[in-house]
Amino acid sequence: MAIFDLVDFDNHEQVVYCSDDETGLKAIIAVHSTALGPAAGGCRFWDYANDEAALIDVLRLSKGMTYKNAMAGLKLGGGKGVIIGNPKKLKSDDFFKAFGKAVNNLGGRYYTAEDVNITTGDMAVVNQVTDFVSGLEGKSGNPGPFTALGTFLGIKAAVKFKLGTDDLNGIKVAVQGLGSVGYSLCEKLHAAGAELTVTDINQQILDKAATELNAKVVTLDEIYSQDVDVYAPCALGASINDESIAQMKAVIIAGCANNQLEEARHDQVLLEKGILYAPDYVINAGGIINVALEIYPEAYCADKATGLVENIYHTLMSVFEAAKDKNLPTGQVSDEMARTIIANGGK
Repeated sequence: MAIFDLVDFDNHEQVVYCSDDETGLKAIIAVHSTALGPAAGGCRFWDYANDEAALIDVLRLSKGMTYKNAMAGLKLGGGKGVIIGNPKKLKSDDFFKAFGKAVNNLGGRYYTAEDVNITTGDMAVVNQVTDFVSGLEGKSGNPGPFTALGTFLGIKAAVKFKLGTDDLNGIKVAVQGLGSVGYSLCEKLHAAGAELTVTDINQQILDKAATELNAKVVTLDEIYSQDVDVYAPCALGASINDESIAQMKAVIIAGCANNQLEEARHDQVLLEKGILYAPDYVINAGGIINVALEIYPEAYCADKATGLVENIYHTLMSVFEAAKDKNLPTGQVSDEMARTIIANGGK
């Protein structure tokens, strides 16, 4: 596997393979950039099809964290960790201590936190062997509610820009993925009067959404073709692709998933189809904003974190306006803005 030839390799500063025979740990940590500060990004635990799939994922995710942190105004670089395997079979205290030692060996270049299939409790175990951990209970805690808040506000910004209304009452939203963040987002949308269509692999959570949120439940394949205003991808990445775009009736894509575009060219495809895309790393930055205040030397403050998350609305509006003025895809414009911020030292 020639890492330097992979299309997703973006001159990453460091890519580290980690293993531990006793616990079965196999992980990859990617540090994309430390230009603005230590690389920060969560760790994902996933049963990847193969090692190359895990490598591509961590390369893409870590680059996204660099841009996400820059656009959120954080003095942090971008990094990510992925653990390879079945979390239901491999999780143990010794397992996460082994991962913590791998993080510690980077000497503070990378701060880890929870992501898919990893909890604040798991991070507490990692914290037993390294200080380079964030998202801990008693400090910033679970970043999920802040990610959901930022995504909700991002949807409001997109609806305002595309449809010209501040009111979500009657706005139809199709949500793909009802994990902790996706379900919290649905609760906020329902409270605002939005009409929900949802899908997930977990039938129990779908039943709950139907009962509590009056959501229409559809199959995994049906979610793309729903007659809605907004498609909100809140599961794993790459759900925006040639097949799904061809089916879409939504005029807005705004959700909390990472790496939503299967390929960079889909940004242009969405522009040509008249679909407004809220760049994923801008709209879903609420979690890292919350976690960042734990990394910074001053004491953590939830109210301050909430205030910073609320800026996501205005940041997206700036992206939308610039993209409209230049007649360019929103993702491309956001990337350019992020690179400018990094080049200017965060200013």
